[in-house]
Amino acid sequence: MPKARKNKRKAPVTAAAPSDRPSQPSGSSSRPQATRTVIRRFHVLIKRQAQLRPIACARGQDAAAARSELGAIEREIEELGGLEAYQHMSAIGQDKDRGGGSEKILIPWLRDLKVPDTMKRKNTRLRLLEVGALKPDNYASCVTWMDVTPIDLHSCHAAIQEQDFLLMDPAEHRESWDAISLSLVLNFVPDAKDRGRMLRLAHTMLCSDGLLFVALPLPCIHNSRYFTPEYFQGLMVTVGFEQIYTRWKEGGKMAYWLFRKTSSPPSSTYQDHLLYQKKTIFRQGNRNNFVVLL
Repeated sequence: MPKARKNKRKAPVTAAAPSDRPSQPSGSSSRPQATRTVIRRFHVLIKRQAQLRPIACARGQDAAAARSELGAIEREIEELGGLEAYQHMSAIGQDKDRGGGSEKILIPWLRDLKVPDTMKRKNTRLRLLEVGALKPDNYASCVTWMDVTPIDLHSCHAAIQEQDFLLMDPAEHRESWDAISLSLVLNFVPDAKDRGRMLRLAHTMLCSDGLLFVALPLPCIHNSRYFTPEYFQGLMVTVGFEQIYTRWKEGGKMAYWLFRKTSSPPSSTYQDHLLYQKKTIFRQGNRNNFVVLL
């Protein structure tokens, strides 16, 4: 009797192609490493796209070369499935079998601060603006004490408002929120100055003693030429925040912070801002270029 042939396990379509460029992403069965590879590739492409656009609008040989490269980048983004594919892959990363989303960090921190008890005593709910939301129900377990407004650049759900945080009117939304979540948002903003502007806008939109939650890939602070935990903490003090909690582990993938808006006004001295207006090299060698500038 002939032996039954074993079916070879097929590689997911998100596995890296021989050229080492990620191919079209698929469903939630994708391997975690393949998912991260696709997401990282999106980050590289979008950052390069932002760098090239001003050059492409000018004249001359450099502009022509920039337009050509922009065309290649746009084609690759489309081949990867567009921003919808990026959102899909990020949503996969939030599934419970991948460790869940960052709300699993923020909610216990809020409980440690007795926020649910405070809301119950005041007969109100915490107003949370969730920026970059991929799922509308990340905080469904907190509905009795939390009123969440999820927004994203390209909404993938009817319950998520399609809104660019950087285009929100600071006057209209001044001190409108008790808490703002920027989970895996700063690292997706292509321009370093816009990242700083995002933090300043969050400060404006938070009420007195409001809370700002930030989540970043760990390499942003542990493997960057220009960005360290100490640099980030100093920058946040300059913007007008004090650190309450922080969490990461060596060899991990993510870093988390919870900041409180301070009662004293943000620093306005030239010396303080000068430290964060241009890149300063803190580490040498094979590093990434992530940084936040004011």
